[in-house]
Amino acid sequence: MIAPAAVAPGVALTAARTPTLPPATHTNSVAIGGREVVLVEPATPFDDERRDWLAWARAFRSQGRTLTAIALTHHHPDHVGGAEHFARELGLPIWAHEATASRLPALPITRRLADGDEITLEGDVAQRWTVLHTPGHAPGHLCFVEPSLGVAIVGDMVASVGTILIEPNDGDMSVYLAQLERLAALDVKVAIPAHGAPIDGAAGPTPSALFRFYIQHRLAREAKVMAALDRAGAVGAASSALVPDAYADTPPMLWPLAQLSLEAHLIKLERDGRAHRGGAGWVSSAAMSAV
Repeated sequence: MIAPAAVAPGVALTAARTPTLPPATHTNSVAIGGREVVLVEPATPFDDERRDWLAWARAFRSQGRTLTAIALTHHHPDHVGGAEHFARELGLPIWAHEATASRLPALPITRRLADGDEITLEGDVAQRWTVLHTPGHAPGHLCFVEPSLGVAIVGDMVASVGTILIEPNDGDMSVYLAQLERLAALDVKVAIPAHGAPIDGAAGPTPSALFRFYIQHRLAREAKVMAALDRAGAVGAASSALVPDAYADTPPMLWPLAQLSLEAHLIKLERDGRAHRGGAGWVSSAAMSAV
C-alpha cells in the first residue's frame, strides 16, 4: 500500500494495489469523519494489501474513533475487491447505490444510498457529506461531497493517472458528460479520484477545470468519430473499422479499449440523431440523407 496521507481535516487517503486498467496500478481508499468514520472504496483483492488496509482501518479505532460503515462508489472489481472481506473483518455494514447493489447480489449491502442523501459524521466539527448519484461511467456511481471542507470523493469520474473508460454496457456518454458538468459547477477545492493523487490545483488544473477538460476532450473525440463516420460514406462501417481513423493518435495496442469508447460515442450520436445503425454497421445521418 501507499503510505496514508491527510487530505483535509477528517479526510485521510491511502492507496492499495488493484487489478485496474494501466497506467494506474492502485485504487485510493478514503476515510472520512472525525469521531465517526466511513471508509470509502474497499478496493483491493490481494492478501498482502488487505492486511495493510485492515491495519490502516483499525488504527482509527486505536485513536478512539468509531468505524461506522464501508461505502462503495460503484461495482467495478478494482473498487470492491475487498468489500466483503473488510466488512466481515471489521464488523461493518456496506452502503451503495441500488444499481450497484443489483450488480453485486452476493454482497451484503444494507443501506441503499440515493442522490441527495446526507451522511452526518460526528466529531469536534461534524461533517455532512452529500451523496451525489453520478452515473455515466457506471449506473450506480456515487460521489461524496462535503461543502464546508470543499472536498469531493469522485471515484471514476476523472483520474489523475490514466483516463476513464466509458463503455457501451455499463456506460452512457451523454449522462457522463452531464454529470461532469454537474461536478464542475460545485467548484470544490479538492477532488479525490480513485486513481492518482488528489486534484487541488497546486500542480495542475483545479477540480472544476479538470472536469471541464474531460468534457472538452470527450467532445473533441466525438468530433473525430463523427468525421470518421462521414468519411465512411453511405456504405457505413463497423465500429472496429472506424477505430484506426478516429483513434489515429492512439497507440494500436490500445485500440481494443478505444473501440469500447467509440461505441459509447456512436450510441450518443445515434441518440442525437447524427448517426444510425446500418447494414454495414454505422452510417452518418448526413450520408444517409445524401443518398
